[in-house]
Amino acid sequence: MKKSTGLKSRIFALSLFISVSVISQQKVIQLYNGTAPGSENWDWTENEMVVNNPPIGKIIYNVTKPTLTVFTPDSANGTAVIICPGGGFHVLNIEREGINVAKELTKKGITVFVFKYRLVECLTNDPWLELKNSMANADSFQKKTAVAKSMAVTDLNMAIAYLQQHATAFNIDTSRIGVIGFSAGGVLATDVAYNFIPKTKPGFVAIIYPGISNSKKPTVKTDAPPLFLAAASDDPLAAESTCVNIYNDWLTAKRPVELHLYLKGGHGLRGMPAQSWITRFEEWLDVQGFLKAK
Repeated sequence: MKKSTGLKSRIFALSLFISVSVISQQKVIQLYNGTAPGSENWDWTENEMVVNNPPIGKIIYNVTKPTLTVFTPDSANGTAVIICPGGGFHVLNIEREGINVAKELTKKGITVFVFKYRLVECLTNDPWLELKNSMANADSFQKKTAVAKSMAVTDLNMAIAYLQQHATAFNIDTSRIGVIGFSAGGVLATDVAYNFIPKTKPGFVAIIYPGISNSKKPTVKTDAPPLFLAAASDDPLAAESTCVNIYNDWLTAKRPVELHLYLKGGHGLRGMPAQSWITRFEEWLDVQGFLKAK
C-alpha cells in the first residue's frame, strides 16, 4: 500500500511538472522593440505571487513590458481571442482570468493570446492587499490608475494591430480576431469596442464583469463589433449596471449584442449558474459563426 501511495505521489508530481512546463513553453510575443513608449523611466521588476484567499491563484504585478502569450489549439478554426485579465490596473489575475480561460477556448479551435499590459507600480510585497487598500477611495483610485489605464489601452491596440499584421503566421483570419476582458480588462475591452480604428477593429468583443471606468463613451459606430456581456446583479462594483448601459447602446445602434445577468456570482461570477458564463460565450461564438473552420 505504501509503495502504491508513493508511486501515485510521484506520478502526481510528474504530471504537475509537465503541466507547469507546458505553460512555461508557450510562445511569448514582445509588443514593443525595447521599452514601451511613455514608460521609459519605469525601472521596477515584474513579479508574481499566489493569492489563496479568495482563491485567485497566480497573479502578476509591476508589468512594464507588454506581451502576448500564445496558446495554440490542436486544430485551429481561424478565430483568435486576446484575453485581458483584470486586477484593478495593479495586478493581473493571470491564472484565473488568463491561462484557465485560454485552455478552455483552445478546446474550441480558437488560437488564444493572453495579454499582459502595463500596470501601476506596486510599492509593497503584497500587491493584492495594496490593491484592496487603494480601492477604498474611489476618486483616489481613479486618479492613480488613469496613467496605467491609458497605457494599457495603447498596449491593447498595439496587440490587435500586431495580430492583424501577422495573422498568416498564426493561421488566423483578420476578421475574426476578438477581445475578451475581465474587470479592469473589461474596461480595456469596452474602450476598444467603442473607439476602434480600422487597423485595430476587433472581430468581436466580450466584456465580463467590467470594472469601474469614468471614460466618456462616444456613439456606437455603425460597424461596431458583435458584443457579448456577462455580470452578476450582486456585483459590489456595479458591473451589471455598466453592462446594461453598454447593451442598450448596442441595441440602439442595432448592432449584434447578447447580455447575461446572473442573480448571484459577485465580482468574478463564482458558483453555479454564474460560472457557466463561458459555456454561454462559446454558444454565442458558435451562433455568430466564429467556431466554424475558415
